[in-house]
Amino acid sequence: MNISNYLKIKNLIPSTVNLLAVSKGFKIQEIQIINNLGQNDFGESKFQEGFQKQLILKDLEEINWHFIGRIQSNKIRKIVQNFKYIHSVDSYEKLEKISNVSLEEMKNPSIMLQVKLSKDPNKAGFDPKLLIDKWLEIKEFKNVSITGLMTINPKGLSSHENTALFKKCRSLADSLKLPDCSMGMSEDWEEAIDSGATWIRLGSIIFGNRIK
Repeated sequence: MNISNYLKIKNLIPSTVNLLAVSKGFKIQEIQIINNLGQNDFGESKFQEGFQKQLILKDLEEINWHFIGRIQSNKIRKIVQNFKYIHSVDSYEKLEKISNVSLEEMKNPSIMLQVKLSKDPNKAGFDPKLLIDKWLEIKEFKNVSITGLMTINPKGLSSHENTALFKKCRSLADSLKLPDCSMGMSEDWEEAIDSGATWIRLGSIIFGNRIK
């Protein structure tokens, strides 16, 4: 756990940027430590792990749980039931199902649509052109609040390459009149902020090496 890194980054980031502590793979005690320092937003990418943490920390009512992992269709109902924020909706079909389930469950999660801005076989996401073409239909979905876009850059890019992709995400969000961009992780958060991120997702830089 690197508390000094956490406090340094919190002091550096502008008031317009939210820090999402990516707690997947880290211990309950580490979540409690930075929650005591005022960190309320935590990101999990595996439903079962995240749900277990929610149960153990249920008395900490100020914690906001964000789902940031690849969404499996058979887990959508459980994700909708237990996560107020979902950053990783990567297809029209999954968004439609989340909308239908949210209506049944009387929920209204805040949604970020994951966009794929580079040819990376390891990443999922909306094709930007498809997103624009489908936007009028997407806006009609019930019981979801679409607040922004999310993207994950490929590993190994230069600072300039990271910035260029992040700016594409910000430009696309602006064209759709969406306020939020969830982008930037431990290796590239500074470029993301410079490019207009409103959420940065930080794990190892504040928690240290992830347990296996």
